[in-house]
Amino acid sequence: MKVDQLREVCLSFPGTTEQVQWGCDLVFKVGGKMFAVTPLEPASVSLSFKASPENFADLTERPDIIPAPYLARAQWVALQARDALPAEELARLLRESYDLVFAKLPKKTRDVLTRAKHSARNARRNKSAKKKPKRRR
Repeated sequence: MKVDQLREVCLSFPGTTEQVQWGCDLVFKVGGKMFAVTPLEPASVSLSFKASPENFADLTERPDIIPAPYLARAQWVALQARDALPAEELARLLRESYDLVFAKLPKKTRDVLTRAKHSARNARRNKSAKKKPKRRR
């Protein structure tokens, strides 16, 4: 998955922010906690993200997927090739990573993000529900 596609997937999750950290890494966060990291310059790892304990074990048995350097103890995996996983599976795993991190946020932070998500959804509904005024001839 290319960086553009990765950004599209990750930024579709409610409350996700992105920032460049450590010089050249694009970090995706929810509630200030990271759930995915990709380098913007050539590196030995193309993407790292959090996995459930079950998926961590399964994923690290596949070719081109390793325990993430510095983060393996927190159940993070690293892809050594951009095509190590099919795009659909990767999108699902990124959502799982987001959900795992979101679930560990303080309740107050989760509530704020959930309210913001519902407010944005209601604003979109209200905007689309408004009828455009008809032109009079």
